[in-house]
Amino acid sequence: MLSTDLTTNTAMKKIFWVLTMALALVSAPAEAKKKDKTTPEEKGLQTININTAKTHVEFLASDLLKGRAAGTEWGHIAGEYIISVLRLMGATPLMEDGYVQHFDAYSPYNNRTMTYYVDTTTVECTKLAPHRKAHMRNILAKIEGKNPEEIIVVGAHYDHLGYDPMLSGDKIYNGADDNASGVQAVLQLLQAFMATGQQPERTVIFALWDGEEVGLCGSKYFVNNFPDIKKVKAYMNYDMIGRNNMEHRPQQLKYLYSAKDSVYATWLKSDIEKYSLALDPDFLPSEDLSGGRDQVPFFKAGASIVWYHTDGHPDYHRPSDEPERINWSKMVDITKASFLCLWKMANNAF
Repeated sequence: MLSTDLTTNTAMKKIFWVLTMALALVSAPAEAKKKDKTTPEEKGLQTININTAKTHVEFLASDLLKGRAAGTEWGHIAGEYIISVLRLMGATPLMEDGYVQHFDAYSPYNNRTMTYYVDTTTVECTKLAPHRKAHMRNILAKIEGKNPEEIIVVGAHYDHLGYDPMLSGDKIYNGADDNASGVQAVLQLLQAFMATGQQPERTVIFALWDGEEVGLCGSKYFVNNFPDIKKVKAYMNYDMIGRNNMEHRPQQLKYLYSAKDSVYATWLKSDIEKYSLALDPDFLPSEDLSGGRDQVPFFKAGASIVWYHTDGHPDYHRPSDEPERINWSKMVDITKASFLCLWKMANNAF
């Protein structure tokens, strides 16, 4: 473990080094492109790999970022890393002024759970008394579809719990599984979509949320303020896709989805067989998708939901959630399966 008193400058130098490596990973050889006769879907699938996954997870979950708590300089550094990756890809920002959706979140001074709020009514009440205020940032890119009236959103939160100087031993909540694992998936899916060379039928928004750990702040703010929220047909979420819950089932995946959309189960079963993905999913159709995950605001807004999750483990919300404990091959196969699902969501009738 590295010392916890590293400077912001050191972290920024590390970002530069990691992004240099990432550029090589996201750039396909020109010769290979000339000879490639695969389908657009297969072209995208071929870009998803363990090296890229490790590049993103190992940086985001490094001690340099001190647990990337929402509203802190370390959380902002994590955001700057993500923005730099998007720029390297040549991704289109969602907003006219860039990738970042800025917002403030508020917490009552006597709120011991440190829950923050973004809805107007609660915020106005909170501001009447002593309170905490945190500046947060969602990071949003898009691929414009042929039909601008229908939108698919895929997202994962990039914040975690920060660090606790009062802890004995390791003081940093690195959050490799929660949720650097999900961030790498969103970034790899964006790269895969761009690699297909084909414009999807529906617009796809790629979202990295801030403030999930303190009240689903980023996803709530987006749903409450996105002017085209009624056009969002479906939302795909990642939250912890990198670990094993049961060692005797190392390929286990919890696949939760809207019960009315049984086609999601059909797609996953077919793709596992067609592409030989080493996954053992528990299919969990549900009519009640409430709870503490970023799909909840979208579900309440009427969107169809898919959520990938590999269940709890002893390192959940502990400093021991480190990159070396990730099941890399499973995480990458989940990312591949979700790309295939998102590709269908963006192009097929459902």
